[in-house]
Amino acid sequence: MQELKAALERQALAEGFAKMRVTRPDAIPEAMGRLRAFLAEGQHGQMDWMAERAHWRGDPAALWPEARAVVMLAETYTPEADPRAATLLHDRGAISVYAQGKDYHDLVKRRLKRLGRWLIEEARGRGSAAEIKVFVDTAPVMEKPLAQAAGLGWQGKHTNLLARDLGNWFFLGAIFTTLELPPDAPETSHCGRCTACLDACPTQAFPAPYQLDARRCISYLTIEHRGPVAPELRGLLGNRIYGCDDCLAACPWNKFAATARDIGYAARQGSPPLAELAALDDTAFRARFAGSPIKRIGRDRMVRNVLYAIGNSDDPTLAPAARARLADPDPAVAEAARWALARLGIAIVDNPDMPEP
Repeated sequence: MQELKAALERQALAEGFAKMRVTRPDAIPEAMGRLRAFLAEGQHGQMDWMAERAHWRGDPAALWPEARAVVMLAETYTPEADPRAATLLHDRGAISVYAQGKDYHDLVKRRLKRLGRWLIEEARGRGSAAEIKVFVDTAPVMEKPLAQAAGLGWQGKHTNLLARDLGNWFFLGAIFTTLELPPDAPETSHCGRCTACLDACPTQAFPAPYQLDARRCISYLTIEHRGPVAPELRGLLGNRIYGCDDCLAACPWNKFAATARDIGYAARQGSPPLAELAALDDTAFRARFAGSPIKRIGRDRMVRNVLYAIGNSDDPTLAPAARARLADPDPAVAEAARWALARLGIAIVDNPDMPEP
């Protein structure tokens, strides 16, 4: 199996992955306890699916008992410039690097399936039967602990995976297989005394190193959180309308970041004008973000985020864009419009048609 594993790694690199390592499904016994503590503290916020599928998420062996190995793969999406520069463009929205191009779920899964089919055929040619299942982010798989157990990298103090030869700008994919592929040695943390990622967080979402309270994380608030964001956190969002890259961008290991190899990750969204986004209806939203991971949050949540950014812009010329949303059918959007105008110091004339928040 060592020869098959070596051949698989060569094929993975040829397919466009940046790195491959292997672990066993039972290699993260501590994961369930950490997950339960996270859930017990309520730090998952509204992400109820984490609790509902915790029995699978915390134990990869339970997800597919027939699996004997987990192939973990890294796919880079390194930006060409520091994404934090976009947070200074107050009349425009800052979008997380990973959402700038095509939906990574589609790109990574397509590559995983090709590699998985190759593995099945290669194993058959060597006299072994193989079954596989591929996973990218949406399944109840704890990719980051598995990746560390495989030696792909380690979970930094910001809880994201990073590697000495890749930085932290990469996606993770997993191939579960019935083949007994030899596992690699796990990786250990190389963060040392550095706290750059923790210090960079605008909302202080890290109660301690290696711990994240999603309820304060800008990525969670702008993507997963439904309804109004807590008023004390809105001003800290700045102009971030989808995700946040501050902790990732601050990591010193990024000096070793590998260049993105798939042109699909090239930036298409850029930093769009807030006034344009505030005017989107559902049809225009879907058209503008077709093929992008942004599409999944829906028009209402995006426009809510845009209105918070307008309120943080200190730019009264954006007031008309907010005023136009005062009677929005979505209560969270209408309330965000009122908040934005108040932040800009614009008086609101009572409108009997305006819905209550």
